[in-house]
Formats: sequence, structure tokens, C-alpha cells
Amino acid sequence: MNLPVYDVHTHVVPKGWPDLAAECGGTGWPWLRVDSERAAMLMVGDHEWRPIQSACWDAPTRLSDMDADGIDVQVVSPTPIFFSYDRPAAQAVKVARVFNDLVLECAAAGGDRLVPFCQVPLQDPDAACEELDRCLAAGHAGVEIGNHVGDRDLDDPGVVQFLRHCAEVGAPVFVHPWDMPGGPRLDRWMARWLTGMPAETHLSLLAMILGGVFDAVPDTLRICFAHGGGNFPYWLGRADNAWHRRGDLVRGRSTRPPSHYIGRFYVDSVVFEEPALRLLVSVMGEDRVLVGSDYPYPLGERPAGQVVRKADFLTEEQRSKLLSTNAARFLGGLHRTAGVALSGT
Repeated sequence: MNLPVYDVHTHVVPKGWPDLAAECGGTGWPWLRVDSERAAMLMVGDHEWRPIQSACWDAPTRLSDMDADGIDVQVVSPTPIFFSYDRPAAQAVKVARVFNDLVLECAAAGGDRLVPFCQVPLQDPDAACEELDRCLAAGHAGVEIGNHVGDRDLDDPGVVQFLRHCAEVGAPVFVHPWDMPGGPRLDRWMARWLTGMPAETHLSLLAMILGGVFDAVPDTLRICFAHGGGNFPYWLGRADNAWHRRGDLVRGRSTRPPSHYIGRFYVDSVVFEEPALRLLVSVMGEDRVLVGSDYPYPLGERPAGQVVRKADFLTEEQRSKLLSTNAARFLGGLHRTAGVALSGT
């Protein structure tokens, strides 16, 4: 039987959310300026933040693109601008509820082919656990989190509390970089996205390892990092070297060198070129890389999964793992495929 092909890294922007200032309190919330039936602009105040197309909210458009790309199932996650970690927790709880309910509606329009992930108010671990439980009961399959909360990284005790809860309830976690540093050197050429995002993911993986998180949370935690793990796979040898040679400064709360923790987390495949994918699979292992595209944004991969499909170095068994079975394991079992016309592997 053919296996479904998954894309675990896609985003959604629902259409028609309420006025967030009235709904949640506070000011300066994002809002959507609808320019046509198929185009809109994400606004923050009077600032144009990002142009988006109907693929962000329209299930038929998304399903048509999935068919064109040979993708059977997408995991749909929030766009990080809505995380609201810098706001009072009460406001972040309210905005999470608004968008989590809307994401469920977007996913429902795609049937079994769209798998919704929720967002949580990560600045308040108790509220984050409560919202995750509410969302899982409502039909979400997992959670997307940002890679830091202000100056608190993924080894922060509150974040660790939330990750432990995810392990206990069996919720997969997708970590996405956001809120990158700016400044004159980074505010041109999309440099925050081209250099800041890989660096942010690298830093957060180091925080998970050197901060002792993988030693503290159960190995049942299923966690995946976006964009091929950022810079981390390329510089794993440097991290190991520093752990051994400057352990007085580098080891932190980790009990083993960084390479020991390979196998405790997944990364997606959106690295765009076969040599990069070869390195990624070599470092991470064939069981820990799964297809992600960053659909529908322009810095994502289209057709989704094309580098995996075309990579000459992969055996067909390895290709099937990257396209299907690794994602099924990350999600907690083979996803229902009733009514899905499978693209195969």
C-alpha cells in the first residue's frame, strides 16, 4: 500500500478574526487588510508586515497546491506573529483561543488532509498547559511554539514544565524561530530571515542540550525543529569540540556532549539543495528528518519535498522515511488516510 506523503511545516492565517484590541485588550495588534478575494496584507498598526495570498486561508487553494506538489497531508501551524509572548499572559490566552479555534475551522475544510497544530501562551506555563489540553480535546494534533520567550530560552524552567506536559499527554511539538534581532546590519536583504532564523534555531537547540533539557524531560517527548535545525547540524562538531575542550564554560547542565543527543529530536527538510540534505541526513540520521516546506510563504520550498524526491543519495527506503513514516511517528502514529488520494513514495 502506498504511504501518505506529509509536509509537517506549513502555516495558516485565518480570515475574518475579530478586532483583537476589543477581544483581548491592549493595542498594536495585527490586523488583516483585505485587498482582493485572493490577496491581503498582514498589518501591524499602520505598518505593512507581510503580503499574503489566499493559500493562507483558503482550503481549496491549499489542497490544489498539495495535489500539484504530491503532498497528501499537511500539518498547519500558526504564523508566529500571533504568538504574543511579549504581552500580558491574559491577553496571550485570549488571542491563542481566537486563533486556535479559527485554525480548527481552516483545517476542517480540508478534511483528513489538514492536521491542525495550536499555539499557547508560553510566557505562562500553567496557562499554556491548560490551553494545550483544551486544544487537544477540540481536535488539534499538536502544538507549535516559538524558540524563545524574550530572554527565556527553551531551558527556562517554565518552558521545561510545558515540554514535560507535552510528553505526558503525547503532544508533538514543532519549534519555529521568531522575533529575530534587528538593527542596521540585519534590516536589509531579509537578513533577519536569512541569517537570524538559522542562528535562532541553532541557539535554541544548544539551550535544549547544554541547558540539560533532554536530560530532564522524558524521552517520549516528540519535538521537531524548523528549517533543518538551522545552523546546528553544520556546527555540531564545533559544539562537541567546545564541550570537551572548554567544559568549564560550555557543558552547562548537560551530562553528555551535544552529539549524544542526536536521536532526541527531529528536523524538517527545508534546506533547498541536495548537498545540504545529504549533510542533514548524515548528521541527524535517516529516522529524524521529515519533509517540511514553510508553505505558503515565498521563502519556502515549492514543490514541497522536491529535494527529498530528487536526492540521488537516498535509497527508496530512506526516501519513504523522509516523505512519510518519520512524520507519522512524529505525529504519534499513521494518520488516517480515508478519503485521501495517496501520492505514494
